[in-house]
Amino acid sequence: MRQQLIDLRRKMQEYQIDAYLIPTTDYHGSEYVNDYFKCRKYISGFSGSAGTLVITREEAWLWTDGRYFLQAASQLADTGIGLMKMGQTGVPSIPEYLKTVLTGEGCLGFDGRVVDCNMGRQLAENFKVRWNMDLVGEIWTDRPALDGTKIYSIPESVTGESATSKLSRIRRYMAEKGADYHLITKMEEIAWLFNLRGKDVANTPVFFSFALIQQERACLYVLDDSADLAIDGVEFFPYLQIFEDLRKLPGGRILLDEEIASYAMTAAIPASVEIISDSDPAELMKALKNPVEIAATKNAHIKDGVAMVNFLYWLKKNIGKIPMSEISAADYLENCRRSQKGWFDLSFGTISGYADNGAIIHYDPTPETNKVLQPEGLLLVDSGGQYEDGTTDITRTIVLGPITDVMKEHYTAVLRCNIDLATARFQAGTTGAQLDEIARKPLKAIGLDYGHGTGHGVGHILSCHEGPQIISPKGTRCSLYPGMITSDEPGVYIEGEYGIRLENELLCVEMPDSSYAFETITLCPFDREAILSERLSAEELDYLNDYHQKVRETLMPLVDEEVAEWLIEQTAPITK
Repeated sequence: MRQQLIDLRRKMQEYQIDAYLIPTTDYHGSEYVNDYFKCRKYISGFSGSAGTLVITREEAWLWTDGRYFLQAASQLADTGIGLMKMGQTGVPSIPEYLKTVLTGEGCLGFDGRVVDCNMGRQLAENFKVRWNMDLVGEIWTDRPALDGTKIYSIPESVTGESATSKLSRIRRYMAEKGADYHLITKMEEIAWLFNLRGKDVANTPVFFSFALIQQERACLYVLDDSADLAIDGVEFFPYLQIFEDLRKLPGGRILLDEEIASYAMTAAIPASVEIISDSDPAELMKALKNPVEIAATKNAHIKDGVAMVNFLYWLKKNIGKIPMSEISAADYLENCRRSQKGWFDLSFGTISGYADNGAIIHYDPTPETNKVLQPEGLLLVDSGGQYEDGTTDITRTIVLGPITDVMKEHYTAVLRCNIDLATARFQAGTTGAQLDEIARKPLKAIGLDYGHGTGHGVGHILSCHEGPQIISPKGTRCSLYPGMITSDEPGVYIEGEYGIRLENELLCVEMPDSSYAFETITLCPFDREAILSERLSAEELDYLNDYHQKVRETLMPLVDEEVAEWLIEQTAPITK
């Protein structure tokens, strides 16, 4: 059993708390968090980006989704914490579980600053709660500091719109809703709105901040001393002063997203202020890339394509000749990206999974799990870069040597899923759930499927995972619109053997007949050694050859001669 779990239970006993809930997020509902907020990881040892921990006096359970079943099972071994596989038959929700263990006067504790309003309200309605308790903070003696990095502005040459213009659009939306105030708590929306960036979260260029907007005033609450930042009509205040200022609101109506805003933050709003619960308008505005943003991100993808091709050439040329591992391969790829103009970070930690590690959907190679690469089997590499003109996210599964016919069959089925989504034509109003059905058909036809969504929105010099659009069975909230950039990443995961995922980014565009289609903006060849061309339809084969021709023509002039010769071979037309 982990000592952290023992220490936490002692605190629970001290405060007479019978169950304690620890989510993964921060004060902003973020998926990727600063080290200061990794309380769930500190207690459990589980390092995935999604999961909620519930601890009672006798039991401890982690709820997480299908992306992390294998990883969680491994990392939770011998910790005293069990795994609740969300979405599986017989697995209770967290409130359902709590009803079985909290009886009578049993008390549930949590930090209301990291629990969203809707969840906090549901818990408070069903249980006796104490929501102002950061018990992890009381036992985490060497907890990282919560410090703000330097905030910087990015130019209109890559944003395509000024902060003043964006604020005007927000205020028009507020007027339509009859809102006197608009509270924005999500860092990505704030960074987009004010054309500012920071380094407060690894791999995501955001800064800890809240925004409170009125028709004649905009208040930005930040950790960084940003006196040298000047935006017309914007005033800067200390980060946590937002709670005090909300308590002082004299009345009126405030627009906020209760699915994102924390329970503690909404609790600070006086009863005299009416809450209008609605999605933050900046979320959809941000997702609809303007022509300047699209041109910039396409340029970023060209540079990223060069980095990927240089990496693939090196890997194919040297496998079995020089020592390689999952981590050293990821490091080499990072160096390939570093050499590109305008690169400043990864967009997330590189997933480099060889053989059975590739079946762990969000595998994070560590010195303890790091496999040596051999000239056989498959290596799955999911990676991306942050550039001054865009954010990238790409997955390729790479043949390192002899593979089985079954592996080729599975690779080809995943490739067909990828292509079928990329070539879909659809009407306005089509949701991500409907598109998800298209993507899965080739795999389902051979009795396979994958336990994650097919696609997520990608930010512009922001988070590689963002909404409101997603392509998944759950993607019913938002239709797809022209200007949205979404990933296309079907996969197959054979536990204990290998994983295959193939990911490109797709730009939604409007066609002359007013229907919608996708333009693939990722530029990198698929591995022809794993493709069974006879399994592809004529249309799928045409797409693949056209795509490879585009990759070749775009990237060849930008790579060394020996890499260009290899690229010609890899993108040559494939026939039945």
